[in-house]
Amino acid sequence: MAVHFPASSPAESPTVTLRPDDSLVSVPLRRSVRLDIILPPDYESSDRTYPVLYLNDGQDLAKLRLTSVLDSLYQKQAIQPFVLVAIYAGDRIQEYGTAARADYMNRGSKAGLYTDFVLTELLPYIKKRYRVSSEPTQSVFAGFSLGGLSAFDIVFHHPDKFSRAGVFSGSFWWRSKSTEDGYRDETDRIMHDLVRKGGHHQSLKFWFETGTEDETSDRNNNGIIDSIEDTTDLIDELVKKGYRWHRTASQETDIRYVEIVGGKHNQDTWSQIMPDFLTWAFGKS
Repeated sequence: MAVHFPASSPAESPTVTLRPDDSLVSVPLRRSVRLDIILPPDYESSDRTYPVLYLNDGQDLAKLRLTSVLDSLYQKQAIQPFVLVAIYAGDRIQEYGTAARADYMNRGSKAGLYTDFVLTELLPYIKKRYRVSSEPTQSVFAGFSLGGLSAFDIVFHHPDKFSRAGVFSGSFWWRSKSTEDGYRDETDRIMHDLVRKGGHHQSLKFWFETGTEDETSDRNNNGIIDSIEDTTDLIDELVKKGYRWHRTASQETDIRYVEIVGGKHNQDTWSQIMPDFLTWAFGKS
């Protein structure tokens, strides 16, 4: 689905609350993990339990203009209230990846530890300190680039904890073999292989975004840039596992794919398409 950016305008007044949280120290990661928590407008005046979005690369909230995006959506009553947990990246190139294995350069060597942190430390920590649901149907994980690969990997392999994944310009090129070492086909892409070997979980749904200017690389010279082809190939693998998707429709499917004409691999593009993701994940029925 091709999307052209509409003109956007900031919300008139802030309605959400951003609360820095610096007290979480991770044992497997051997570091403190900074969080920014964005609370919905009615959080302080309510005793309800909220859905929750966990977001990789939380240090980029300002560049993503997320508080303004949320203010606008809340003012339009386009989404239900939820708590956003923005996780600051640490050793990004090592902690983000696929938990099952590192890539051919041993990048993502701590991805298993990061997953352990999310499941055994972060989720209980947030549940204890904020009024968020622990139900998988109320829990979403998202990320950008390598953080998107990480988010997808965590959700796909832990349907007992999450039900939805959001991936902006995901690094699905992640591979077990260099394209310079006898490259012939695409069977060495790690996430695609993990999906092929994985199961189908009826509760899971996925949102993907790519931009036509995410990159210029086209390793097989077929006229489609790698970031788009890697994403659509992964969607094809999900369809083979039984997930429902139709290119011309997003209703009643398990997968939404948004391809942005002119979209780039940066926070400005991701910020502008963020309302689409948030209404997909938290929209009012």
